[in-house]
Amino acid sequence: MDGTYSTDPEWASVTPIDLDDGSNSGAMPLATIAYPDEYLEATSYLRAVMAANEMSERALKLTQDVISMNPAHYTVWIYRAKILFALKKDLNEELSWLNDVSLKYLKNYQIWHHRQVLLSSKEHFPTIPPKEADFLMEMFAQDSKNYHVWTYRHWLVRHFKLWDQPRELEDVEFLLKADVRNNSAWNHRYMLRFGPRDTSAPDAGMVNAGDPSTAPAEKGRLSIVDEDMVDGELKFAQEAILRAPENRSPWWYARGVLRAAGRGLGEWEEFASGFVSEGGVKSSHAVEWLADVFAEAEKEEEAVRMFTMLKQEFDPIRKNYWDYRIRKLDQDVVDFGKGVETLAAV
Repeated sequence: MDGTYSTDPEWASVTPIDLDDGSNSGAMPLATIAYPDEYLEATSYLRAVMAANEMSERALKLTQDVISMNPAHYTVWIYRAKILFALKKDLNEELSWLNDVSLKYLKNYQIWHHRQVLLSSKEHFPTIPPKEADFLMEMFAQDSKNYHVWTYRHWLVRHFKLWDQPRELEDVEFLLKADVRNNSAWNHRYMLRFGPRDTSAPDAGMVNAGDPSTAPAEKGRLSIVDEDMVDGELKFAQEAILRAPENRSPWWYARGVLRAAGRGLGEWEEFASGFVSEGGVKSSHAVEWLADVFAEAEKEEEAVRMFTMLKQEFDPIRKNYWDYRIRKLDQDVVDFGKGVETLAAV
């Protein structure tokens, strides 16, 4: 088969390795993939240079060719990174090329893993590249909830210790102003404000989340609380709720904030009550909030009323869960009564 590589003198010394789909061993594949001839040829030369562990300019160009035809080919990305470091290439140039590829293939995971591999090199990037945040906002302009980009940005914060960098919060607020329902932006904001800052921790969610010695009720609680910051975040969440009362994100953000500060849901009883009245319910999330507040305060009748509203009208898909919460309230009352009887007998 004549092609780009087989007729190129630069590649005359290489014997390509054809794709083995099982037929070489006598087994007939159930379904063969109809690869384009150009891709089959390029990958046959890729297999040859990889088998020889060749670190060369021609191999680097070959990886770019294969990526242009199949950016989801994860093996070629790993090989490309090895070549870049072996040849001591300018990684800023690689980032520039990667930017164009990223904007072309918005949902590709391998691109972001490759970028993380590059920036993990403290020799090349002791600090975050100055244009990195700008590029990420360019990506968010295309898709503000792109999971791969947000995962990468979480990693950037932890790797370069950017929790208190003003740019991080500014970008999050810009995105939430554009779309208050951007749950990814809310999640990033929580990580910046209340997430663990131990970069060796495997989980960037709640503090103490992965510590088996921490009691469940204590997970997510900060050891040192900036009350002014907490009040500011709660106000920010309330303003977002007023914009879109049925948006779950700020309600759950507020739950996380209160938990981190060691403060109870009852602090928001008056605020949540403003969305639940005889005239109508403006937010089902406020109903759930009040149900939890009343349950914690052992106001069984009020709690049952809220849970019943949820299961019958606002969240019937979780009817079994709300029934469980009602049964648990009844059981707690029974258990409490038994405890009182025991104390009286003593």
